[in-house]
Amino acid sequence: MTPKTFKIKSFGCQMNVYDGERMAEMLAQQGMTPADEALDADLVVLNTCHIREKAAEKAYSDVGRLKREDGSKPLIALAGCVAQAEGAEAKRRSQLIDIVVGPQAYHRLPEMVAQASRGARPVDTDMPAAAKFDALPARRRAAPSAFLTVQEGCDKFCTYCVVPYTRGAEISRPWADIVAEAHSLVEAGAREIVLLGQNVNAWTDGSRGLAELARELATIDGLERIRYTTSHPADMTDALIAAHGEVDKLMPYLHLPVQSGSNRILKAMNRSHTVETYLATLEKMRAARSDIALSGDFIVGFPGETEEDFEATLRLVDEVRYASAYSFKYSPRPGTPAATMEDQIAREVMDERLQRLQDRINTHQLAFNRSKVGSDTQVLIERKGRHEGQMIGKTPWLQSVHVETSAALGDLIDVTLVQAGPNSLTGATLQKVAA
Repeated sequence: MTPKTFKIKSFGCQMNVYDGERMAEMLAQQGMTPADEALDADLVVLNTCHIREKAAEKAYSDVGRLKREDGSKPLIALAGCVAQAEGAEAKRRSQLIDIVVGPQAYHRLPEMVAQASRGARPVDTDMPAAAKFDALPARRRAAPSAFLTVQEGCDKFCTYCVVPYTRGAEISRPWADIVAEAHSLVEAGAREIVLLGQNVNAWTDGSRGLAELARELATIDGLERIRYTTSHPADMTDALIAAHGEVDKLMPYLHLPVQSGSNRILKAMNRSHTVETYLATLEKMRAARSDIALSGDFIVGFPGETEEDFEATLRLVDEVRYASAYSFKYSPRPGTPAATMEDQIAREVMDERLQRLQDRINTHQLAFNRSKVGSDTQVLIERKGRHEGQMIGKTPWLQSVHVETSAALGDLIDVTLVQAGPNSLTGATLQKVAA
């Protein structure tokens, strides 16, 4: 029986969120409607992430929970990076899985659903260069802040990372396709566009790079804000840095993962930057945009990391004073060089170092938030708050702000930031402050 309702559950990065949205649009175009709960749906798509350890096990656990009390189940599609990594093995590991589709093949999902409805159990983990984007429907609905994938894959081959194996080589979508989708998103209600890529600042179309793309998107009427993530230090060009000081719609926020403050560990990770070159890039960025909010990624407990290496990471955090940062314990991924390296770090050592690192990051994040108290700025309203009349939006520096207002989703409102906590701020509308 052809499914009439669907539920998509996306895990992991923003690119998975984007992919989930696009799959939902394709299924809706086939006449299907979204269900509130997975067990109530005729089709469930588990859009998985493979970055962390035991991701596959979690995916199969999620599959198992989709069996109903009466023994029936929805059609189940395993999608995303676990599907890419597992391939046909996924169906052998769980007879409940009907469809296996990788992140570069999900444009074939409607066809695969039709096949599964007839009793087949299709698998597609091919990695054609950007073919899926040509098959996706036009954007008809968009959140106030909308994702737009411009680049996929990675050629960097960091020794800890599985992305080159699950997302493939670096590819860039064509300029015209991106600009057209950006226009569609704005027409569908987006006020902010977040450009996505595994190495988004490696995007290129001939002689044009991300800086030129940002300048072009800034000319779109109705588009108020532009962001991009995730960047690689090796691809942070002078042109892109300069654009932050010259393009008003390009927000003063940069997520630039460093991973470690130790050059010895960075070399073992096959990162192409050093602490010194990384700091030089940030110095250029702050010269171009003095109010830039800096964010980063850190891995603790990489094989061979000594206490001295870890202390170097803490010193880097103190020097940069990140507005926010993400930190993780090293997680061995099958097939990556780091998984077989000697001197794997004990779990309890990683736990203790991660706590120390997060405490240091939180100190700087709170300090950054407090530095904005008393500032007048604009907030893009993105969702309702918990309380009556409360809305939540984002500052240019990507901080969440709670504010009492009658503004609607997608409105840009002027506020004064009046109070700061570690994870969010409180704002008051300027009219209310003046009163």
